[in-house]
Amino acid sequence: MTTMEPVPTLVHLDSPFINFRDFDFGEGSHGYRWIDAKRFQLSSEALDDREVLAALIAHPQFRDTYDGAGVQDWPRHGQWWLDRILPDVYDTVDAETAVDVVHSWANQHGGVPESLASRLREEIYTPIRKATSRYLLGQLPEDAFHDYGPIHIDYHELALIDRPAATLTLLVAADD
Repeated sequence: MTTMEPVPTLVHLDSPFINFRDFDFGEGSHGYRWIDAKRFQLSSEALDDREVLAALIAHPQFRDTYDGAGVQDWPRHGQWWLDRILPDVYDTVDAETAVDVVHSWANQHGGVPESLASRLREEIYTPIRKATSRYLLGQLPEDAFHDYGPIHIDYHELALIDRPAATLTLLVAADD
């Protein structure tokens, strides 16, 4: 008799990274900003969105504090203790709200160079608009900050579920 291994709900595909320092801002400022996109393949199981968010939170790739250390085996995510992040802390948002969060953050120091704007349109705004559902990490209580958080001035996190493409993308837009 053979035992069946459970099919993973999420399989990490890649983690494209957009570093604003790689673009010429001329007289403007890149503000030490960046966007990390962790992309996952969804299993063919019909999970509801909250179950997909729970699978994301449980995934080893979620254990990233975005401080340069990369993914580690520790109980932290972003600036927070991992156990303080539950699917219900993600707020449902529409495409325009999600785009506005990233666009306003990206342009807070003035317009971005066209080469960066083009990359944001292709790699960030288009997937936001194509997603069938979008979730913005909501406000967490003060005691959710881990032992050396907060480490970012601005931090925005979106989870994008695209059912036709069977993908989930975790977008983190922050500064150093």
